[in-house]
Amino acid sequence: MHIGLIGGIGPAATDFYYRGLIDRHTRAGTRLDLTIVHADAREMTANLATKNTKAQAEIFADRIARLADAGARAAAVTSMGGHFCARDLEAISPLPLINAIPAVNTALGARGLKRVGIIGTRNVMESGLYGGITSVEVVRPEGDTLAKVHDAYVAMAVPGIVTEAQREVFYTVGAALCRDRGAEAIVLGGTDLFLAFAGQDPGFPVIDCADIHVEAIYARSAGA
Repeated sequence: MHIGLIGGIGPAATDFYYRGLIDRHTRAGTRLDLTIVHADAREMTANLATKNTKAQAEIFADRIARLADAGARAAAVTSMGGHFCARDLEAISPLPLINAIPAVNTALGARGLKRVGIIGTRNVMESGLYGGITSVEVVRPEGDTLAKVHDAYVAMAVPGIVTEAQREVFYTVGAALCRDRGAEAIVLGGTDLFLAFAGQDPGFPVIDCADIHVEAIYARSAGA
């Protein structure tokens, strides 16, 4: 199936999705049929900060219309943060939306976990991935610690580059959620967090929402 991706939010996240789909199709010996259209990360960040779901859904719907014109038959937003408007977007999207949130919820439930921690943007942490994680209990950073994680994440995501100081924030907070709050694993609720965690051992189990989403997109693109 021809899949359309909304990219650019941010650039490293787009690369993560693109490479993930290429790798899966290569291993399976199947053909990837894909079109990517650009959306502005700064524009989305501003709408996310004000929780303007309608405005962002309209922006994404416009991009999806372009994907439909290019021949795509389903679309996905390459950003966990971008899913803040998923409900509004599904109502107006010109194409079926491959929504990450139900896929993540199902995957967490299948692992038999009882409690997980979550890190990402402020809205993702405060809402437990926009209220979409119901299969397990979610614990999150609080107060100044939550703000510190959010700020480190946004500062990393826009340029697509992680610093050691930002990595230390994520690792320290993740370890504390496991040690002090009983989290059995830390859910990476921001797509760009792979920049800080890929190929690293933070000292606690990690579950990457973006990787789960890529797998769901692959399943659709491969016709499963």
